[in-house]
Amino acid sequence: GMVLSRSTVRRILLQAGLSSPRRRRPPAHRLRRERFPKEGMLLQIDASRHAWLQGRGPELTLLAVIDDATGTVPAAVFWEREDHWGYLHILQEVARQQGLPMALYADRHAIFWPGNHDPDTREVRTETQVGRVLRELGVRLIHAHSPQGKGRIERWWGTCQDRLVQELAWAGAATRAAANEVLSRFVASHNRRFGQSPAEAGTAYRPWPADLDPNRVFCLKEYRVARRDNTVLWHGDVWQLYPSQGHPGYARARIDVLEGPGGELTMVHKGTVIPHARAPKAKKRTAA
Repeated sequence: GMVLSRSTVRRILLQAGLSSPRRRRPPAHRLRRERFPKEGMLLQIDASRHAWLQGRGPELTLLAVIDDATGTVPAAVFWEREDHWGYLHILQEVARQQGLPMALYADRHAIFWPGNHDPDTREVRTETQVGRVLRELGVRLIHAHSPQGKGRIERWWGTCQDRLVQELAWAGAATRAAANEVLSRFVASHNRRFGQSPAEAGTAYRPWPADLDPNRVFCLKEYRVARRDNTVLWHGDVWQLYPSQGHPGYARARIDVLEGPGGELTMVHKGTVIPHARAPKAKKRTAA
């Protein structure tokens, strides 16, 4: 009937020479990592949810990438929330202004780390939409095991949550568009003042492949198998496929479905765009 706290029981056991049978791992020996020697070899990417507008406007999330070699910010944007469209926008800006980096360093957010089931196909995802984009672009995705692993961008969040919040307040920014204007000036000033010269000259950014259409990369892309009535199911909606030149029908064919940021759909079969429209609703059968 005695009631003792956990600390008291531990003290009594230690006094009796009875230590815990569990083997505790020694603390990991950590070393400070050197910067990558060349610009574009590694970009750290992350998002920060914060009261950026201090109640003057909507809640926003700041998404950004920072170059490991120089400490500069190639791209940043205020977005409504942390989602794949925001990250695709950031990656597209980097590709347009700088080129394709060699590697991207991200945390294990569900946007980068797969594992859940697709609600339509019921298959386990082996990669996310952002992961698929990086694979198609030949950019290596590296997952951080702790926030300290991407400390460069974590420290930049601290700077932004101090200085950028004041800049937004001085400018009276109350909308996402106004906040992005202030952010653009803030990033340009930051890069000029705090950017460092890389250890090696030149750049590791690769030019955009001439035969690659950005609209077919920076989008949602999944495949569906066409039904016998030449329809495909996409997130609860049924779409009718129409015959095209050389393809009178698509029954049981694999169809790549591409969804753009505005919700527009493109159906592709073996590189050919298929004309399509929303299918009419099927009539319900009534019992005789």
